[in-house]
Order: sequence, then structure tokens, then C-alpha cells
Amino acid sequence: MAKEKVLIIKLGYSETLVGEISRKTSLGDVLRSTVLLPLFRDAAVTWLVDEKAVPLLKGNPCIERIMPYDLTTVLQLKAERFDTIINLEKVAGICAFSDSLSGWRRYGFRFDPESGTAKAYDGSQHVLELCLSQKDKLANTKYWEDFLFEMVGGKWNGEIPAIGCKPASKEVYDIGFNHNVGEKWPIKAWPPEYWKALEKLIAGKYSISWQQGLKSIEEYIEWINSCRLLVTNDSLGLHIAHALDKKVVALFGPTLSNEVYVKNGVKLLPEGSYDCLPCLDTVCVKERPCLYDIKPETVLAAIDRVFPEGAR
Repeated sequence: MAKEKVLIIKLGYSETLVGEISRKTSLGDVLRSTVLLPLFRDAAVTWLVDEKAVPLLKGNPCIERIMPYDLTTVLQLKAERFDTIINLEKVAGICAFSDSLSGWRRYGFRFDPESGTAKAYDGSQHVLELCLSQKDKLANTKYWEDFLFEMVGGKWNGEIPAIGCKPASKEVYDIGFNHNVGEKWPIKAWPPEYWKALEKLIAGKYSISWQQGLKSIEEYIEWINSCRLLVTNDSLGLHIAHALDKKVVALFGPTLSNEVYVKNGVKLLPEGSYDCLPCLDTVCVKERPCLYDIKPETVLAAIDRVFPEGAR
């Protein structure tokens, strides 16, 4: 009996629960979307993705074909037939392309020819509404994964992202400092002087490695795998560490911590009083950004809590 043919369209141009659309690929959103793959473990899955994100999917046994988004791929997919098409992109042109493909069941986002904008298939309307309403988004108490599974008619049961490549590095460092953030969300960065202050506070208590592998996703994954715990901004590194089942101390400010599931660690928020937090913006208009109110001493205390007694 032939396997069910499933096409997942997740390029990373639009984040699933964010209304903003960009051509700066959200690698973290692509990786997080792999939590859906166990639903289709017996299917032949094709994943359409931006070329920059291919290394995150390459080698995943649940994906039969990884197809970078280009003209040749578009023409090939238009000639194929699929049982299920899942479009997780809200870019109008990609929605129109998805709608033009031959598929029996469809989930996610579609194209509205009247308005020329992205709309939602049944089961995804509440997700689109959440993206378009900051008030609803701020009031949300569900995890990101809950919404993703609801979009395809499933229920999230704690599945974590899956990285295709199997890192060969051994755990060498106690703590990795994942200080860099992507160009899309510079406001997520913890102040550089705080990272230096945290290093001084640790003062030999734990071994430290500063972020490595910035020129290659594969090398970046290897570096994270070499660390037992990652101190990280809300960025790709957080999601890679989660997929590798690493301990995590995650720093949040402008983005929603409620949506992010951390299986093995803690999430820290600014301790000050802010009427704008979380702002869900990419630029801070305040004189003093909120992440200045996550003190290095607070981060060290969280590290001590996450590491079991006598871990070293």
C-alpha cells in the first residue's frame, strides 16, 4: 500500500504566531515546526523550506524529501499530487502557490483572491486572529506547540523539535553563553556587559564557553551539544538546545515567555516594573531596555538551581 504523501510548507518567512512577514528567515520557527513530524511518521513527507534552513532538517528520518524553495522546485511540486498539504506560511504569494497545488486535505493558511491576503483554513482561524490581535496574543496562556497541533487537527503531548543531524561533539563545557541574537530581533539581546559580569561571578565555579559556530548551522549545533547547560536569549540556540535535551536558562523580555516550552530549565523575566512588557516589538523606544532588569546574579542563581547538587 502506498504511503500517504504529505507536503509541509514552512520556509521561515512568517512566524506561526506573529503577524509580521519578513524575508529574513526565522530558523527557530522552522526547527520548532518539526514537532509535527511524529503525526506523519508513516507518511512520505516532503518539506519545502528556505535554503538557509535546510541544515536544520537534513538527516531527519521523518522527512523523505527536503526541497529548497526555488523556481525548479515550484514547477515540480505543481506537477505532483499530495494527500495532505500543510502551509504554515502567511505570505500571500506562498499561500496562493500552496492553493494551486493538488491536494486532498489542506491545513494552515490559504490565499483570499478577493483581498489578496492570507486567510486560514478551518482549524487555523484562531491562530490567524491571534497573530493580528496583540491584545489576544498577550492574554494567551497556551504553548506555541498547542496551536501548531490544533492547526492540523491534532493534540500536542509534549513532543519536542527534532534536529536531523546527529552531533558528534562530547559534553566539554558546563555552560555555554549563547549571547548572539539574529538580525530580525536585536531587541532580544541581554546586555554585553552583563555577560561579562556573569563570567566574573562564575569565576571558575563552572567551565564556560562563549558562543561558537556562527558561520555554520552544523558547527553551531555541535557547539551547543558540547555544553551541558545553555544560558541563552530567546533565539535559535534556545530551540536547538531544547531539541538536544540540554539544560537551559532562557532570558525573556520583549517576547512572550508563555508561548515557549522549556522542558529542562528555567525562564527568567525582567524584575522591574514595565507597562510595555512584553512589547512584541523589534526596537526598544525606552531609555533603558527591559533586559537590563535581569541581573547577572539572578542568572547565576538560576544556573545553580538547574544544575543538580554535585553535578560537576
